[in-house]
Amino acid sequence: MAKVDVPQDLVAVFHASFHPTKGNVIDWCIKASDELSLENLEFSALPSGLHLVDEDVVYFDKDGQHGVCVFRRRKTTEHGQRGFRLSSLGVLLAKSDRPRPWRHTSALKNLITIIYSKLEFSGILEPTEEDWEPAKQFFEERKVKRADLGGAGVWDGWSHDLYSLDPLLNPTLHLTHLLRILGPSSLTLYKHVLGRRRILILTLPPVEAACVLCHVAADLCFEEQVDYTSLHPGSSPDVLPRRLKGKSRQGISVLGMVTLNDLDRLVQEGQTGRGWIACTTDAIYLEKPSCYDLLINLTTLSPNKSTRPTFHVSKPILDATSSRGPTHRLSTIRFAWSDVRLWNEVDRLLQLDAENGGSHTCCAPPTTADAKSKLVTTWTDAWRVYEDVCIMCAGLWMGSWRNNSVMSYSSANGSGNWGSVRLEGDDDLTMRTVGAGIEGGPSAQPKKSSAMSTKSVGSPPATPRSSRHGKGRQEPSNNFVPETSPPEDTTCDRSDGQTLTTLALLQTFHAHTCFQLSQLEALLPSQSSSSSSSEPIYLSPKDVLSFELGPWSSLDARYLEWLAEEYAGGQRVVVRRGWRDMLGVLFGY
Repeated sequence: MAKVDVPQDLVAVFHASFHPTKGNVIDWCIKASDELSLENLEFSALPSGLHLVDEDVVYFDKDGQHGVCVFRRRKTTEHGQRGFRLSSLGVLLAKSDRPRPWRHTSALKNLITIIYSKLEFSGILEPTEEDWEPAKQFFEERKVKRADLGGAGVWDGWSHDLYSLDPLLNPTLHLTHLLRILGPSSLTLYKHVLGRRRILILTLPPVEAACVLCHVAADLCFEEQVDYTSLHPGSSPDVLPRRLKGKSRQGISVLGMVTLNDLDRLVQEGQTGRGWIACTTDAIYLEKPSCYDLLINLTTLSPNKSTRPTFHVSKPILDATSSRGPTHRLSTIRFAWSDVRLWNEVDRLLQLDAENGGSHTCCAPPTTADAKSKLVTTWTDAWRVYEDVCIMCAGLWMGSWRNNSVMSYSSANGSGNWGSVRLEGDDDLTMRTVGAGIEGGPSAQPKKSSAMSTKSVGSPPATPRSSRHGKGRQEPSNNFVPETSPPEDTTCDRSDGQTLTTLALLQTFHAHTCFQLSQLEALLPSQSSSSSSSEPIYLSPKDVLSFELGPWSSLDARYLEWLAEEYAGGQRVVVRRGWRDMLGVLFGY
């Protein structure tokens, strides 16, 4: 595998530790500028509950600058330390269009091992200035030296992001993990990300998986939320895709790990309208639903996968009698019936990936035929039955769901197959030939020129073997870098298969987003129209159906209002959901 250039985008390296009397403190740091503030970073680096694990990786954000730290728990007999020293070594990155803190994770793990091994060998646990010399060399090698960061923060399309820049470390490759674990409810998360809502993930230590989930969830809509004009100022307007422009020019904010110290910050981030997604180990956030719009409780996910994470939405209490009482309450939410069709396509890609060896120990069902394993099968069968009933009812009541647009989120048989729902059988991704990385293994030719979609500006043009076909084996572990690397050809095979699966899934969500934005654009008045933007546009249930959404779903109605709030240029959209409107859809008038 080709050697990857060392990124030069660091502005600080710091060491945070838990002091028995002072609490969390930053006891050493080196910064590119004295004006750079590291205040409160010690709380993100050492979130509550981390004392239960020996090691972990934490991703965070500080005033728009992303970072990552590696946590270690070291045994000690020192008085007052309660048997362990808790500390984290972290880095802070400069602001950029596409910050990638995970590119430093592997080297940061090696660095903290070198420093702590020397301390343990000498029997001294409190490092001196001389002991930080490896960290100083690490910073000098990776600190910011150019205004453009040497290309470290450039966004140049998914193909470049997944193939060229440390592909084995990229959290986006864990998209299949996210979808398998969350199931159809992942589409509820997708709607909240595209609608730029406030999303909080509650987890237990270790927290690395939840931090990765934050980044992966943001990537579902990153291609539609970023402003390509600012990322590629030299691009011709005719080349850029025509679409509605969002109010925000950047993707949803990925805050990573937050603590109770970030309460005020979450309120401020929510007022920007950009939306955010974060994770926390503080269960007290369950009592503060006004701070977020969607809560994903990962603590309800059992190790045997017999239960899934629980989704809650925050709803205002309209009849609140006391000003000091709670203003919001949590309400359990699940996926909508309208999600069935998109999930069919996503599930088809996941099934193809699994059939071709793309299994994962972190999200695969248990192999033992015990009672708990039967619960998984029962849940899956129940979902299949529910899926069939949904599509049957949709076909009987809403025949207009089929073939009502040239857009498609289906990659099977091209755009001509848009609107088709496949319940059984194996479908093509785009083109299926033996030796092209689908039937038996990856193609013998490199795939580094593959492009994810037509909107990956700056990516090389799509080749006949596009990223939407071909599945291979994936890493069978949560570790981004295995301790013992397999043979080079095996690693390449797994990396190619995992990347192609990820690109196909990203293409599916991207095309579905394009379709819904095109439907919204068609319903908005033209610029030459004399209608005032202050007058809302009322959408009938039939209009809701044109988005492939359910007129009976309150989530879908709010989702359309979120889309209009972001992409309609100030034009307000109201979904009519009166009983007459519902009866009109039901009986076809």
